[in-house]
Amino acid sequence: QVQLVESGGGLVQAGGSLRLSCAASGDSGRAFSMYTMGWFRQAPGKERLFVAAISWIGGGTFYADSVNGRFTVSRDNAKNTAYLQMTSLKPEDTAVYYCAAGTLPITRATMSPSYWGQGTQVTVSS
Repeated sequence: QVQLVESGGGLVQAGGSLRLSCAASGDSGRAFSMYTMGWFRQAPGKERLFVAAISWIGGGTFYADSVNGRFTVSRDNAKNTAYLQMTSLKPEDTAVYYCAAGTLPITRATMSPSYWGQGTQVTVSS
């Protein structure tokens, strides 16, 4: 129904910046603007954790404490694309980052996605 394709991952040095993009397509019955868009990450051997999201009602943004102040989630509804701007990257940010879409608006730093992207690797070297 909805396909999400992440891009922009790669290898960066600690303190550097990286912007991830998530292009959404495939849903003819629900506009992109009516999906909450979020990002999760998963390191090897670890659980997948919430990183950031932007709600489809009000456009409120929410962040995990570990990235708050360093990461910015945004969206361009005209382009059906969500973004995660990552700055001041740390080695602890190394993970596979997954784009996610949910049908419910959110009011706190969590979401229950209905759709997932394939993930993109982010590696931060020290």
